[in-house]
Amino acid sequence: MKRIAIAVCVVVLVLAVAAWAQTPAQPTSGSVEQELIKMETAWGDAWAKRDAASIDRMLADDFMSTGSDGSVMTKAQNLETVKSHKEEISSSVSDEWKVRVYGGAAVVLGRYTYKMQLEGKEVTVHERFTDTWVKRAGRWQCVAGHNSIVVQK
Repeated sequence: MKRIAIAVCVVVLVLAVAAWAQTPAQPTSGSVEQELIKMETAWGDAWAKRDAASIDRMLADDFMSTGSDGSVMTKAQNLETVKSHKEEISSSVSDEWKVRVYGGAAVVLGRYTYKMQLEGKEVTVHERFTDTWVKRAGRWQCVAGHNSIVVQK
């Protein structure tokens, strides 16, 4: 009788551990995913305000980006573009997040929608982006980015 009770306990324990291992981890409000989304949102806000100093802190020194037109820019070139863009951005929203974390690296996909004045007319632009982040010296830095303009049909 004692053996049966022990065997049942062992089976229940094994099944509980197996069920726990199959349960996907749910991101918490303080999770890496949320931290990266917060940083991406701050990046969009800084772009709209021409705040190159904030973006400078987010980008790794070896950051490279590919634009919608296929151009490749370094961190310094990106920061210069932030400072020199002439368009007045009246609103910006980032959404449709997908975040994948791989230990000390992460890939963030999302959509950036902004409104700006272009030749006296308000224009809405939608872009999709993919950014690669690496955790270095205890903080996340973006090492690569790609954006594509979504053509409205």
